[in-house]
Amino acid sequence: MKIVMLHGQNHKGSTYHIGRLIAEKISPEGNLVEFFLPRDLNHFCTGCYACVEDVTKCPFYEEKNRIMLEVESADILIFTTPTYCLRESAPMKSFLDLTFNYWMSHRPRKCMFSKKAVIISTAAGKGAKKAAKSVANALFYWGIPRIWTYGICVQAMNWDSIRDRKKLKIEKAAARIAGKVLRKDHEKPGLRTKGLFMLMRIMQKANLGSGDADRSYWEKNGWLAKERPWRS
Repeated sequence: MKIVMLHGQNHKGSTYHIGRLIAEKISPEGNLVEFFLPRDLNHFCTGCYACVEDVTKCPFYEEKNRIMLEVESADILIFTTPTYCLRESAPMKSFLDLTFNYWMSHRPRKCMFSKKAVIISTAAGKGAKKAAKSVANALFYWGIPRIWTYGICVQAMNWDSIRDRKKLKIEKAAARIAGKVLRKDHEKPGLRTKGLFMLMRIMQKANLGSGDADRSYWEKNGWLAKERPWRS
């Protein structure tokens, strides 16, 4: 089982430790690949729209693709981000901006429709749940059918400062989330994912997408006919 973790910070703080805790409970001997933002991708989307015509024309394609190749080959994705100003960190938001062509409205990857994802966010005060939900919303548009979020106020500035009682609560939550991820009935898209895909399909068939490159991609995959990304 391969797990890819994307951290919305370079330091190993509270969010990082919770992410690692969940990963170890899911697969103690698993293949784990980690990326740290902004260390591994330190760019903002420039809005040049080059990727709309050709994804390789993104000025940051090489760095981004190195991460996304691992993401596409993973079984489980774990995103961790501290809460900054009630939302995910700027590096995490920037990463999601740079992968917008993975959205179902553009060129979703078939592999995403069989993945599971966990998003963790911590805050010293408020906002952790909203930050995790914001990342989850982007991953839903990637086509990932099963996403779990965990946002918690740790009332501390770092992992070592968290009270033992709070850490015990986190430990129980991590075990609960890992158990849900490992359930076999969480492997196929539900009605919400399929419904959005079919809506995007209608738009592509009506030439209401972003252009010829997107439509050609859908045609090549057979999605404008009878093929669907969640079918073997």
